[in-house]
This record gives sequence, C-alpha cells and structure tokens, in this order.
Amino acid sequence: MSEAESGAADAVSTSAYSSPAKSLGDPGITPLSPSHIVKDSDADDAVEQLFLVVVAIDFGTTSSGYAYSFTKEPECIHVMRRWEGGDPGVSNQKTPTTILLTPERKFHSFGYAARDYYHDLDPSESKHWLYFEKFKMKLHTSGNLTMETDLTAANGKKVKALEIFAYALQFFKEQALKELSDQGGSDFENTEVRWVITVPAIWKQPAKQFMRQAAYKAGMASPENPEQLIIALEPEAASIYCRKLRLHQMIDLSSRAPVNGYSPSDTIGTGFTQGKEHVRRNRQSRTFMVENVIGEIWSELEEGDRYIVVDSGGGTVDMTVHQIRLPEGHLKELYKATGGPYGSLGVDYEFEKLLCKIFGEDFIEQFKIKRPAAWVDLMIAFESRKRAAAPDRTNPLNITLPFSFIDYYKKFRGHSVEHALRKSNVDFVKWSSQGMLRMSPDAMNALFKPTIDQIIQHLSEVFDKPEVTNVKFLFLVGGFAESPLLQQAVQSAFGSRCRVIIPQDVGLTILKGAVLFGLDPAVIKVRRSPLTYGVGVLNRFVEGKHPPEKLLVKDGTRWCTDVFDKFISADQSVALGETVTRSYTPAKPSQLVIVINIYSSEQDNVSFITEPGVKKCGTLRLDLTGTDASVPSRREIKTLMQFGDTEIKAMAVDVATSKSVKMVTIPSPAVLHNNG
Repeated sequence: MSEAESGAADAVSTSAYSSPAKSLGDPGITPLSPSHIVKDSDADDAVEQLFLVVVAIDFGTTSSGYAYSFTKEPECIHVMRRWEGGDPGVSNQKTPTTILLTPERKFHSFGYAARDYYHDLDPSESKHWLYFEKFKMKLHTSGNLTMETDLTAANGKKVKALEIFAYALQFFKEQALKELSDQGGSDFENTEVRWVITVPAIWKQPAKQFMRQAAYKAGMASPENPEQLIIALEPEAASIYCRKLRLHQMIDLSSRAPVNGYSPSDTIGTGFTQGKEHVRRNRQSRTFMVENVIGEIWSELEEGDRYIVVDSGGGTVDMTVHQIRLPEGHLKELYKATGGPYGSLGVDYEFEKLLCKIFGEDFIEQFKIKRPAAWVDLMIAFESRKRAAAPDRTNPLNITLPFSFIDYYKKFRGHSVEHALRKSNVDFVKWSSQGMLRMSPDAMNALFKPTIDQIIQHLSEVFDKPEVTNVKFLFLVGGFAESPLLQQAVQSAFGSRCRVIIPQDVGLTILKGAVLFGLDPAVIKVRRSPLTYGVGVLNRFVEGKHPPEKLLVKDGTRWCTDVFDKFISADQSVALGETVTRSYTPAKPSQLVIVINIYSSEQDNVSFITEPGVKKCGTLRLDLTGTDASVPSRREIKTLMQFGDTEIKAMAVDVATSKSVKMVTIPSPAVLHNNG
C-alpha cells in the first residue's frame, strides 16, 4: 500500500456517509452541527493591536515597491522613498524586479542598482554574475511548483527560486525597516510590523504557500507567528482602494461630462498624461491621504450592485467580480478570480519575435547568452518606447540598438544590421542612420494586439457569465492599465455595458489597497473557494457500492480505502473565518500516531483521492504517545478547516486530551507535527 493510502488508512470518518458537506449553500447556513462556524474576531482584535505599522509589498513581475501606514494614522499611506537610478520616460515610484548575485551566489543588489551594476560590468566579467529579471512569472507558469523549483539567470546558471524570492523580500524588509527607523529616529523592530505581500488572485495554492515560505526565510514572520504576514490578493487590494476614490483621483473613460477638467473629446492618452503630471507634482511628499469616507463613485453603488476589477500587470491579468453588501459596504466575491498570463510582458515577447524575424532566431539566442547586459539595455530602450504607444500616434518610435548588438551582428553574420533590415521584408521597421530601429506606430500597435485581444476575449467570456450581469463599473488597475491602447480597447468593447474607471497613479493602486487591507483584513467578507478540499479516510466497505479494488481488510474489519471526505466544494461561497469541522476516529483503537492527509481538486465531485487531478496539499500529524491510558476506546479526533481567507488553515484536536496540531495554510509539500 502506498504512503498516501497508509496515511488515509489512519483516520476513519465517524459520519454515516463519505461527504457530510453536500453543499453549504449561502454563507452562515449549514447542515452541520452548530460548532461548524467559528468566528475568532475577538481573538484577532487582540493580535491587531500589537503592530505599530503595516508595510505592504507589491512584488510585481516587472516592477516592485512598498508602502506603509502607522496603525495610529490609518488615513496616511506613505509610499517608499525615491529609488536611485530610473529610466527616461518611466516613473520611478517603483523599482524594477531585478536581482543580482555575485559569482559566489551571494546577494549583491536589487532593482535599478542591480541592473545598472550588471550593465557596467565588463562582458568577460558579467558572464560569471547571476542576473535575474521578470522571474515572478515562474510561479504562475510552473505546473509543479515546489520548494526545489529552479530559476535560470541571464548567464544560464540555475538557482533555487525560493532563495531568489527570499533575497528579494529580505531586501524590501531591510529597506522598509531602515526608512521607518530613519523617520522615527530610533531602531524599528521587525516584530512591530505587520507585513502584507500581494499575489495574483489566479495563483494556485502552492504559489501562495511558496511566497509565505520565502517570507519566513527572509525573516518577516515565522511559522510560530504566522499572523504577522498576510497574503493579499492583488485585485482585492485594488478593490479596497477604489472604494475610497474621490472624483479628482480618477479618470472615467465613459464619462460624457469632463472629469478633472478634461473632456472626453481629448484623447484617452492626454487626459491620463495630464492626470499623471498632477500626481507627479504632488509626489514629493510621497504621502497619500485616504479620507475615511466612501468615494463619490462608490456612494452610487447600492446593496447587491456588482463591479469588476481588472488588474493588468506585467505578468498576469486578474479579473474579480465583487458585490456590495450594506450597511458596512463589505465586499462579496461573486465570481472566482480568473485570468491568465496576458500581462504587458506579452508585448515584449512580440518584440523579441519581431527581432528574430529580422535578424534570425539563432542570432538573437546567441546574443542573449553572449551579451546578456546589452540585451537588457535593448529591452530597457524598448520599454520606454512601449509606454509612448497610443491609438492616435502618427510619428514613428525610435528604439536605440546597443553598439554591441550592431557589432556582434556584423561578426556573426558577416553583414550589417542595415542590410538585414533591407532583406527582412519587414517594411514597417526601418533603419535610421543614428543607430536606431524606426518603428511605425502601426508596427508598435501590432505588438500590443495579441495581448490586448486575449484580455478583451477573456473579459467578454467573464461578462457572459450569469453571475456577472448588470455590472455597474469596471475598474482598470495595474501597471499595464497605463497603456492608452489597452484603455481604448476596454472602453470600446465594454463602455456600453458599464462605466470604465481608471484610478490616477494606477500603478500604485494595488500597493495602497494592500496597506488598507493590512489595517482591516476583514473588509472582504465572502469569497469563493478556488478548489474542492477534503481529507483521505477509510469508510466501512459496502458490497456493490464500493469498487472491489478499494477493499482493505484490517484486523477482520472490511474497509474501503482512499475515500475523499469533502470539506468544501470548488466555487462554493465561504464567509471569512468560516470553519468546517469533521470528527474522525482511528481505524485501530491502539493507534498513537494519527496522520490526516489533506487533498484538493479542481473538480467538484470527487469520490477517491486516487482520481486524476487530486493533489495532496498538506499533512496533519498528531502524536498521542504518552497520553493517559484512560481515554475512551473510540477516540474522537476533530479536524477543522477554516476558509474564506486568502489562505486556508487546518487543525486537528484529540478531544479526550486536547492535544492539537495546526497548519497556517495548506502547504505543499510539508508535514506539520503537533506541539503537545
């Protein structure tokens, strides 16, 4: 029998049938015993007071940053101090998500500092240094993400992903604590900080758990004090901030009347640029006042109204539909987060494909390996021109080619870059004598098209869902939302169905919302479970009902093995802090180590843990050795799972002795032992 089966054989359900939770229906209504729902609000309030400050980290695919707020002044959100470096045409309110390790694999620098140092290294030296950029996408695209997953540096060398993420988080931790200490005039302790890290809502549980483990490794929190770290979902954070928006803090693409003094006849881009100028002028303070009121847009929403948040970043696009619940204005998730890897990186991939078409895939691959710093330079030049793309642009966009690109191409092919362009049949990209690629606006817009088409297509599918009818607003947030091309596409596709709203300084929306979430984590009251969760158990074998291959005879008793005992179904509504309780008893009365394996599946109807798509996502191990011999022969082991948060908590308790073991979140793969 496999390890999973023997683990499943260690607990047997005392319920009459395999899955007591057929459906919990609306949150708060349950067919289980009254102990089913446990609200720990009082206990949580006690914990809240311990933190002096909330620091949120928006760990993005292309750029990252942090913001903070003191719990005594929740209306003031401070965005981190200015970064050294920066690019022309790119706001440096955040820093690029780039990291540099020395040839000895020790942390060297992060952000602009990492990029600029790497760029200044001599090519003979730089090939020994390990440079990573845009590595967050690995967590989304890796189907079997584990603590052992590797990331590949620009020079082709591999490093454990967990190490890289921990280095990055440690960098932010040190920067934030230093800034807080400088501001307060005395050393700020990590214990005084509640950390919030944002992740895409479409990430699977292992990716969220991976982020938590990286934060533990960086010393932000620990498994013993897990409440110090909150994992916040990006579109939810944006949603929380959007509630506070005043009219002067946003651009309403659908408005017929002027907003901020800009009339809709102005191009979409200009209103946005002027809006950004306004923000830039006010940026020196870096402190944003969040009034303790509901914004004007929000006050138009009534009980039951729906809105959609589209969070379009560098790597992924997340879509979440929320509904307002009055009187407190709490949010209910109506439609579980969906989306995909359609971020602005898709535009970079299209540019790379275009370069391959002109210069040959073999050359581009070689150039990236042999001249990695020059390749980074070329992509920086493209990034600033990418931001200048707009629907009504008529003049060409010039992209500077690094000297080493021109030089290496001549050595590699034996002819010039200019010759390659003439031969390539790509007539919308020309060569300029100043050493630049001249792209027509149509050519640049064509690079955006595949990514924007995917976003519009996915949004259309979301709008067709029955639970997404009568959406009042669409909030477009995230770094990619700054693109006038994306703004225009969303407005023309959906402007007739709802009002399209863009917060000003849209790239910081998630960061500011994450701080607000850290100050009040209970603001999102109802979520939908992304997966079906349950545990593996043994049930009495019933002839004719159970498959014969599942028959297990133990001490004369006939058991059906590998049964999936469901706690909650995928897509089911769950209230914040809602706890599902099951009682189990050891299959063998003398058993002193109880192993309960927790499983998940994307499918709703799961009967056995051996079915395709069922994954083991955690283990509770309760060691009862040394306990009093006078316990009842049928020991009751209560297993509790708490849902409705961004992560799931599990616990097992031996009722007779009160011994327990807890799990903060469903880990992958990990075993937790009891603490006596």
